[in-house]
Amino acid sequence: MHASAESAGVAAAGEAARLIRDAIAQKGRSRVIAATGNSQIPLVAALVREEIDWKAVELFHMDEYAGMTADHPASFRHWIRTRLAEKVHPRVTNYLNGDATDLPAEIARYTQLLKQAPIDVAFVGFGENGHIAFNDPPADFNDPAMVKIVTLDEACRRQQAGEGHFRDLAAVPREAVTITCSGLFRADAWVCCVPESRKAEAVRDALEGAIAETCPASLVQRHPNARVYLDTDSAARLSFSACQGGGLR
Repeated sequence: MHASAESAGVAAAGEAARLIRDAIAQKGRSRVIAATGNSQIPLVAALVREEIDWKAVELFHMDEYAGMTADHPASFRHWIRTRLAEKVHPRVTNYLNGDATDLPAEIARYTQLLKQAPIDVAFVGFGENGHIAFNDPPADFNDPAMVKIVTLDEACRRQQAGEGHFRDLAAVPREAVTITCSGLFRADAWVCCVPESRKAEAVRDALEGAIAETCPASLVQRHPNARVYLDTDSAARLSFSACQGGGLR
């Protein structure tokens, strides 16, 4: 647990950088799925300062709004490009094109890219309703698809509006394309940076509640190599015993 979102982000970035460097040392490259959104800004801001051979990194992102152009300020392609890709220049950045004219073909293309080799690390944030990527509750932990179109629930859309990405709830798209829970679970490691008081209930449910599809983030309990980085605000509803957990940082 950390005193601030910024210090949690620095610690999470340090662990992510270690995992990326280890993969490069062992295999000559690393494949990374990055999360987006306000909670991930401290992690990514710290990550770009880490010593990493980015020319050996293949970058993916988790999701994109259906029908949204890549230059829209709320686009996750825009977020990844401006906050990460243009700063570190990975070997390749694989963008998920939510505005593709043939979304099933785009989903098939992205799925094949993900399947080409193991994913070394995924940055997995928790939504206010417990979502991971755009897998709102109830999510299918055993979804046979790796990427799919989803309908966003109102709580998820309220979060997007509340974070300032849209003028109001009505402006938030109702559909998105996302990597599924089973697709995310294929990553060898999860680095979960989850700061801020608005995430405290989701953090409690994810870490102390049952592993249940009503809280997609609870899948973190099942992952064999997951680390969760919290600040004092997001950890406020946890019991003392949960704060001593081996995967909590």
